[in-house]
Parts: sequence; structure tokens; C-alpha cells
Amino acid sequence: MTVEAKLRAGAAELGLTLTGEQVKRLLDYLSLIQKWNQVYNLTAVRNPDDMLAQHLLDSLAVVVPLRRQCPGAARILDVGSGAGLPGVVLAICGADWQVDCVDTVGKKAAFIQQVGAQLGLANLRGVHARVENLSGPYDVIASRAFASLPDFVSWSSAALAPEGVWMAMKGRHPEAELAALPADVAVFHVEPLAVPGLDAERCIVWMRRASKP
Repeated sequence: MTVEAKLRAGAAELGLTLTGEQVKRLLDYLSLIQKWNQVYNLTAVRNPDDMLAQHLLDSLAVVVPLRRQCPGAARILDVGSGAGLPGVVLAICGADWQVDCVDTVGKKAAFIQQVGAQLGLANLRGVHARVENLSGPYDVIASRAFASLPDFVSWSSAALAPEGVWMAMKGRHPEAELAALPADVAVFHVEPLAVPGLDAERCIVWMRRASKP
């Protein structure tokens, strides 16, 4: 089975209907990661099939849950984006989502800018900055393998819109991190994910600011 066939099958398994243009952009993005990996040190994963499961399908797994949270236009911040995961994938799948990918490593932010230009994604931006210095406001602040939950919400809090949500992509259920969250952050859902081709636990921790008594 070709990488394209595996991508289409995985997307279908996730309940996603991708257009031909979206499939092309996702495959072109995968090619760009492979092409520039050694220069930018984007990922330790080298095998295209592994990249498909661990990067593309892992990121595609959050598209349907995110669309439930944001049925319309939204400003999304991807924190510690690295190669642009999940931010680039979200920008490809949601034309009405404006996605900023922030990373403290200038080369990685530059790579995301390059991806946006080459794939014609006007809704994607690479930002070289520390998340603590961003003001937003963003409707959704996302992270994937970035930091502990308490650090993630603390560092990005100033950028979150008043009614915004945090979307933290995690492996297994992070009980210790959840217990360490500050009182002003409310977890409203821990959503298990099944990623096609990946035999590993995955979940999304959804959080918002706690209501004041």
C-alpha cells in the first residue's frame, strides 16, 4: 500500500473526509519534513511509514475533536510546534482556522514559514518567540509533547482568550500532571484517541479557565 493510500485509509478511520488538495498538501508536507530534517533537526523519526503514523495521523486524530470545539473560524496557537505538528496539519484541514506555530528555535519557525509559502497556506504562520511573550488572544492553544500540563497552561495563559480552551495532546492519561494543575484551570474532558497504525495510548486533555465562585 502506498503512503497516499495509507493516509487516505487512516483519515477515513478517523472519520475525516479529505479533499484531493488536502491529501496532496499533507503528502507534500511529509516530503518537506524528510527533505529538510537534517538541516533543521525536525524529528528523530526517519522512516516515511513511521512519519505517517507518528506525525501525520497522530495530528489528524485531533481534527474531528477540535472541530467539535470550534465549529467555525478560530485563532489557534500551536506551542512548541517543532516541525509544525499538529499546527500545519490543522491549517491544511481547516481553512477557517488561523494557525500560528510558535517555537523558540528560529530554524523551526522558519521551516514552518517555508511550508506555508510552498503549500499556499495563507492561514499558517511560523512564529519565533517564547510563548510567555505572546498576547493573543487565541481561541485554542494546543500542544503536542511540549511540557507538563501545569507548565503549559502557566506559560501560555496570557495568550488565551477569556472563553478559550487549552488542547493538550498526551500519551497515556497524565494523572500526576492533572493533579498538579492550579485551581484556576478546569479540566472539562480527557478524550481518548485511537491513532491508526500506532500501537500506543493517546489522549487530549481539554482545559479552560475555572469559573470564579
